[in-house]
Amino acid sequence: MGTFLELERVNVARGDAVVLHDINLRVEAGEHIAILGPNGSGKSTLIKTMTCECYPLALEGMRVRIFGRERWDLTELKRRLGVVSAELPGRPALKTTGRDAVLTGFFSSSTLWPNLTVTDAMRARAEEVLELVGAVELAEKLVGEMSAGEQRRVMIGRALVGSGAAAAAGGESGFAEQMLLLDEPSNALDLAAQQGLRAMLRGLARQGTGILLITHHIADILPEIERVILMREGRIVGDGPKLELLTAPVLSGLFGVEVTVAERDGFFHAW
Repeated sequence: MGTFLELERVNVARGDAVVLHDINLRVEAGEHIAILGPNGSGKSTLIKTMTCECYPLALEGMRVRIFGRERWDLTELKRRLGVVSAELPGRPALKTTGRDAVLTGFFSSSTLWPNLTVTDAMRARAEEVLELVGAVELAEKLVGEMSAGEQRRVMIGRALVGSGAAAAAGGESGFAEQMLLLDEPSNALDLAAQQGLRAMLRGLARQGTGILLITHHIADILPEIERVILMREGRIVGDGPKLELLTAPVLSGLFGVEVTVAERDGFFHAW
């Protein structure tokens, strides 16, 4: 499926502070990866670098390639990437139905403004996505009336429909060629919603959607995720197989506290 991301000697500053240091990373399209680390370790900035919201410092040897290209029109890039942030939907989206919220992914808008034209192909794609994320029953429900877990499903659907727009225009399914980037997806969710979210993401992973998951919750790491990247203080301090890195000694060092780790049915838990 090719390479999604190549970062070489990447340093990123936010304000006057350098928050990512000498990042070297390669991610294949369709790969399932978890990026794990304590708060403030640079995980979210790394995602923003992947989506070109943050730009690296222009230093010798720095290189960024996304889907094999060094330069992107951001609108075009959004058609290839589905990004779900930790924040819940903003105020304009709250008065939008679940179906329309998914449709906004085609336009990267907060709601379906009157100047936007929704085609029959877009509507068909939205119905396909609603079924894929288990949100068919939310199609007519206002986003503001949904639980946090329901909102997260709809926002994942929005990300998928937007990043699959090019494939839909060509009459292809396209889900197996997409990369879904999730920043702390289980935030603000209760236990039942967390379980439902993980089951839905496992389904996406099994049918081929690449998943890059940022978290500091070990239980968010799906059984389908085999590669784990560890971050601390803006640096990648570990990158390898899950079974080698999700251990008590490694995680104790990463988080700076004594950690106990257990595995059950492919999920890891730490306390």
